[in-house]
Amino acid sequence: MTTTRRNYATGALVFAAATGLAGLGILAPGTAQAATCTGDVSAIGSIQGSGNTAAITGTVTVRGVVVSDNEGSSPTLQGFFLQDGGDKDKATSDGIFVYAPGRNQVSVGDEVQVTGAAAEYQGQTQITSTTLDLCATGKTVKPTTVKLPLASATALERYEGMLVRLPQKLTVSEHYLLGRFGQVTVSSKGRLRQPTNVYPAADPKRAQLQARNALNQLIIDDALNNQNADPIVFGRDGKPLSATNTLRTGDTVKNATGVLTYTWAGNAASPNAWRLRPVGALNGAADFRATNPRPKTSKVKGDVTVASSNVLNYFNTFTGCTYGVGGAATDCRGAENAAELERQTAKEIAALKSLDADVVGLMEIENDGYGADSAIATLTDALNAATGPGTYAYVDADAATGVLNVAGDDAIKVGMLYQPAKVTPVKTLVENDDLFERHPLAVTFRTPKNAKVSVVVNHFKSKGCDGATGLDTDQGDGQSCWNAHRTEQATTLAGWIDSTLVPAVGDKDVLVIGDLNSYAKEDPILALNDLGYTDMVDQKIGSDKAYSYVFSAQSGYLDQALASPSLKSQVKDVLDVHINADEPSVLDYNTNFKSAGQITSLYAPDRFRTSDHDPVLIGLDLRK
Repeated sequence: MTTTRRNYATGALVFAAATGLAGLGILAPGTAQAATCTGDVSAIGSIQGSGNTAAITGTVTVRGVVVSDNEGSSPTLQGFFLQDGGDKDKATSDGIFVYAPGRNQVSVGDEVQVTGAAAEYQGQTQITSTTLDLCATGKTVKPTTVKLPLASATALERYEGMLVRLPQKLTVSEHYLLGRFGQVTVSSKGRLRQPTNVYPAADPKRAQLQARNALNQLIIDDALNNQNADPIVFGRDGKPLSATNTLRTGDTVKNATGVLTYTWAGNAASPNAWRLRPVGALNGAADFRATNPRPKTSKVKGDVTVASSNVLNYFNTFTGCTYGVGGAATDCRGAENAAELERQTAKEIAALKSLDADVVGLMEIENDGYGADSAIATLTDALNAATGPGTYAYVDADAATGVLNVAGDDAIKVGMLYQPAKVTPVKTLVENDDLFERHPLAVTFRTPKNAKVSVVVNHFKSKGCDGATGLDTDQGDGQSCWNAHRTEQATTLAGWIDSTLVPAVGDKDVLVIGDLNSYAKEDPILALNDLGYTDMVDQKIGSDKAYSYVFSAQSGYLDQALASPSLKSQVKDVLDVHINADEPSVLDYNTNFKSAGQITSLYAPDRFRTSDHDPVLIGLDLRK
């Protein structure tokens, strides 16, 4: 007499004499006993219950089909997902996670009977397996249809642990943690809009949009709970991510199929959340399509072009950095060594060269003066090496104003580049009020047609909450911390332009650009609007469409272009150049937290992902 069982290390069927180990009821490691699978079992739905926690705990026996095999040692999930035929209660889930650490006992499609302890673990119901019997193989389960947006924050509880399918075309709304945890956030009906980019903080529609956004997103995750995986499985067309096979926000996925889990990504930086895990699931699929292609050109109408470009901590100093020239010591930022700086510079030059702007306002460049070895000089030299000697020059604000370290005492500053063949600087002023962490820089340019325009580049206080007190703390209105401070910066800037800049240059044409760390309908921008400055991104693109930054799965623009009353009609075109915000951060120049292969495969000396902000390109037709 013989009995049949599966060796799950090889997947092969093996036969053992009844007088051998199997005949004694002893199984070899990595095998599951073939069984008649009779007797009483609990419906998985009765264990899951209709609430947020397990309805039954303690020893249970269940029978079902393996819909996802995630066995093995960490960083796998160390178990598998089991789904039965249902208990006819739509409020309860028919799937459950079976925790079986270190084992390799099942395959997708196996019908098995499991006995073990049911309990709640970090918000997900699971059974810790003690015995497992193989009942049959080659079973199929029809995935349950789930759609976004959700009806409520608890709507997915009824599908926990089940095989589900999202038939909609879903849009990639964020991939900030794609490189670190292999996860992508998707939403329905296009990308999620930053509510304060569309509505003022006090408008009830702002809070309503925020509530809708919260119910209209889901994480698609890989099969592992590890960090910095190689390969990163979610690129386009079912292929791994690489510099040449990106995954952009705005790309789409349809018919995503996998098990629905409530788990973390293995680290508190990506805590427990609802995740669709297609890898390892029965007919699992998440095939992302290039719905949002990379831009090929960056052109705007106008006889003078101005760009606002956040260069994301462009430092050419790796040790001994200071807060401004001769200031207190601070940590260096950006590239950590010469090799990384070379990679960063190559990407930055590709971006600036593609913009081909006559004037470029820079943010987040090292505040180390304007000497030959300064960061701004290094960047300009590299740009001229790529475009031709003397094509670009930088504004030396210290020399122009006669004030040492006029840019402020922050580790970073704003700066200005220009093409001498296109425009000539005739006046440089700095608003050096210490209300501004990075002092605004104003440069007035004259064109060959003898027209003038003053460009004021800014970098307002960030939304980070460190040190915030009183009205500068997060007021819960979507504007985050330091909103009151940024609003004061906006009103002070406008006052300085009217009282100092315009009289000094004798011309009212002023363009305010830069990272104002404020979305289109937040108080600082509205304050500037009230003082006569028109949001030209809104005028030319629309605040419900434009974006230069993606945060918390929501798209909006922090990078502004505001025109004075006399300049408004001379602004002919505005373009958010989507080379950064849509791209995964892991495609940047950094080499840390990447395998030797990824240091090569995830990098290209191109203009994509040079920063976390998109540049803004403005076209002007200036009158004399």
